[in-house]
Amino acid sequence: MSIQRFGRYGMALCLVGLVSGCSMLGFGETEQEMEENRCKLNPKSCMYEGSYEPGERQYAEEEARRLNKAASERLRRNRL
Repeated sequence: MSIQRFGRYGMALCLVGLVSGCSMLGFGETEQEMEENRCKLNPKSCMYEGSYEPGERQYAEEEARRLNKAASERLRRNRL
């Protein structure tokens, strides 16, 4: 093998390392993806602490029940 070939392989490995490093650090993520990752790491930081508008709390609880039920049904279907 020649030195040029080693140089090419070395450059390719550096490029792969750079790209994988950038993806691990989150470069190129959208604002929504960054917010989702932040909430996954620290869910309490995403909890709403303010007051609700009339009927908003009830709607939120019903929507949470609906989403939980849909997720449970999806899990049940995937197990069969």
